[in-house]
Formats: sequence, structure tokens, C-alpha cells
Amino acid sequence: MASPRERGEAGDSGLFAEGDLAAPVGAVDATAPLAARMRPRTLDEFVGQEAVVGEGTLLRRAIEEDRLTSLILWGPPGCGKSTLASIIAHRTRAAFEPYSAVTSGVADVRQVIRRAQERRRKLGQRTILFIDEIHRWNRAQQDALLPHVEEGTIILIGATTENPYFEVNGPLLSRSRVFRLEALSREAILGLLRRALTDTERGLGNRNAIVEEDALHHIADIAGGDARVALNVLEAAVDAVAPPGSGASAGRVTLAVAEEAAQRRILQYDRESDEHYDTISAFIKSVRGSDPDAALYWLAKMILAGEDPKFIARRLVILASEDIGNADPMGLVVAQAGADAVMFVGMPEAQLTLAQVTTYLACAPKSNASMVGLSRAMRDIRERGAAAVPLHLRNAAHPGLAQFGYGVGYRYPHDEPEGWVPQEYLPSGAASGPYYEPVPRGVEARFRELLTHLRGQRTKGAREVDAKSRDPDPSASQDS
Repeated sequence: MASPRERGEAGDSGLFAEGDLAAPVGAVDATAPLAARMRPRTLDEFVGQEAVVGEGTLLRRAIEEDRLTSLILWGPPGCGKSTLASIIAHRTRAAFEPYSAVTSGVADVRQVIRRAQERRRKLGQRTILFIDEIHRWNRAQQDALLPHVEEGTIILIGATTENPYFEVNGPLLSRSRVFRLEALSREAILGLLRRALTDTERGLGNRNAIVEEDALHHIADIAGGDARVALNVLEAAVDAVAPPGSGASAGRVTLAVAEEAAQRRILQYDRESDEHYDTISAFIKSVRGSDPDAALYWLAKMILAGEDPKFIARRLVILASEDIGNADPMGLVVAQAGADAVMFVGMPEAQLTLAQVTTYLACAPKSNASMVGLSRAMRDIRERGAAAVPLHLRNAAHPGLAQFGYGVGYRYPHDEPEGWVPQEYLPSGAASGPYYEPVPRGVEARFRELLTHLRGQRTKGAREVDAKSRDPDPSASQDS
């Protein structure tokens, strides 16, 4: 079956950055990078995403039977989103229009819509519009597609590295099915590398190079699930020992050669991307979960990716109150001191401070009792309204206020032997129950014991006050 581009039906704007999604299957550009040459051409060659397009899956059947509906392909770089679109382009009888959201806009989409409407009217042919990095389109650009997706004029395939539930308009998302592609496993990457080394048509099978097993594993490890990274490093390593066209005797790619070819792994991490938010989430959850090893791993990833150390320090200060609280009050002191040190010292030395704070907080006893208590109090105020301040607690600094009852009946705790009196501080009927309930861990265990005693005394004192108000003359009560 001729490809859409061969039929002259695909978009001719040249806007798609990687250009040849719908190029003839047999075409191999020997000058193209290895990752481009080795791009899978069929579903059988497309490995690592069996949960999405494996035998018998919904999406695979839709592709094979050419009955696609609009869909969003979501996953990290190098997992195969554009490759899957290329496979669809070669299998479908629909016209295939590839675009990049980086370089195209609403005007370009209008041209696609006009061509799609004409094909549908004259030929009864569907049009698939593939938009790479669809998350880069703003709301107005995405809204321009909506009526045409609803009418069936176009079938949308969007590809994004960002969470589509945050980045794609709700109405457009509701008319599309989301498929989550995962980063390729180490085993899948190794399979792709071995395929490239043995493929004599598109790969490195004709090159005089022997790649040692530990070098191959190193490349798979540093790729981080990104097939493009792995193949690019492999090509660089092979080029180093057996340059193209040199006819040199068999070169050997050792671990040292692979490490040099890889240089420093470029982390797929952008401060505005999902990876940023997912990584800080994993970091915070690891500290909260008292796992210093995992916390240090995510901290290392953020540091190597160039994350702002002040951002990490701020999150640790928040965590010290949110998740540790009074179980270890020193947690907040350590976190704040760490934040100050990060500002004072700067990177790279500040990473030592971040590691110290991280491990301290991870190992500290945990309590969110303060946060929960505040939430309960806020809920009561929202539901019941804010109660007036009881008269005995009001500011009675001016003597004239006493005539209105301000401060009358207030007892100063420091005047008492124990520094405490069973006095009510909450407005009557305001609280649905205790707000602060210390956990039986760390310092809060002592707070828990203390509050149990004080609350019991306060309740007892309140009963006594209530009894006196009903029967002000104890002797009369006894005589009766």
C-alpha cells in the first residue's frame, strides 16, 4: 500500500521537525543518525510497550484494522511516541498529516482542516492529524481542533511528554483516549542495541566493531529508558574504534570507550516538566516514608539535573513542619539552618548541606498532627462560622473596657503554682472535638501524655464551675 506522502495526501508544510514520519518504508538514508535509521517500521519491531500495543491489545487491533479514533500518546522522551505515529502512518488508508506544536500554529491547522474537509467530501477519506508535543499548544490553539474532532473531520493523535490531564484541554481530552507509554526497560534497550549491531541494512552490522558485554550494559544503564540516547551513544562508541568507511580492522568497544562516548548522561529533566514534579514528589515521599537511601537517590538526580538548590531547601523546610512537626521539633531548626546554609554557601558545596538535612529528616520520627489539627479548626470555622472571642480572653489593656466585661474572669497562669489553670480558651460550642492529637512518637509522646492530663483537668474544672453556677451556696446544698 502506498504511503500517504506517496499519494500526495499528507501535509506539505514541512513543519514537522523530524520530517519523514510518512516516508516510504523501504527508504534508508545512510547519512541519518543510527537512531533514525533503526526506527521500527512495524508493530512487530516496536518493542518495550507490549502493554499498549502488544498482541491482542485494544490499540494494536485498532491500528491493524485501520479504525483509529482520536488518542493521546503520553510518555517520556525516547519511549516511541513518534515511532508509533510513523507505524500508523504507513498502515492507515487515511491521509496522514504530521505537525510539530513547536513550529506550527492555528493558521497551519486551518489548512489541514480545509484539506481534510475536501478529502472527506470528494473521496470519503479520513484524515489523521499527528501533533507532536501537543502540550506546547495553548488553549486557543487546542480549541481550534475541537469542533473538527467532534465532527470526525480529523482523527487527532497527540504526543506529549507532559501529563495530558494537566496540559490538554478537558473537552479535547474527553474526546480522546490516553495511552501511557513507559520509559523502555533495560532489557528492551539491550535488545535494540543488539539489533542495531547485527542489522546490515540500517544498523552497524557491516562495521568492523566488537562491543564488549559490559560496555553494552553500561550504555543501556545510562540511557534512562531512552532509545535515542542509547543508539546515539552506541554509534559514537563504534565510530571511535571503527570510523565509517575506514575499512579498519575490527575495533573493540570497551567499557572505557563506552563511558567516553556517553560522557555525562543528559538527564531528561526540565524544571517546567512532569519529570520535575514527579521527581520532587518521589523525593518528598521518600523522606516522609523514612527511607534515607531513596531520598538521597532522588536528591542526587535533582542535583545532577541542575535543579535549583533553593527550591529543594524550601521543600525540606515545609516537610519539616508538615510531616515531622513536634515529633522532633529540631527538624524545623535543621531544615531552616540548611536553607540558610544553601543561600550562604552556594553550589556545589550546598549539596552536602542538602544531603545532611535530607537524611536527618528522613530518620526523624514523623507526625502530621499539627497540620491535621489546623485543618480540623479551619473546617469548623468554615462550617460553623467564626465565633466571637469570649469576654474573659479579650484585650482589656484600657481600664474602661472592664465595664463591658473585657478580661473579667481571666486567670493568669503564671500566678498559679503549676503555671496552669483549668480555664476555657475555645469559644463555647466552636469545636467539634480536639484539634491537636499528638502521636505516640518522639517528643510528641510527652505532649500526648501532658495534654491527656491537662484536658482531663480542664474538663473537671469546667464541671465544677458549671455546678457552682447552678448552686452558688454549697451549704444550702448540704443542708438539703
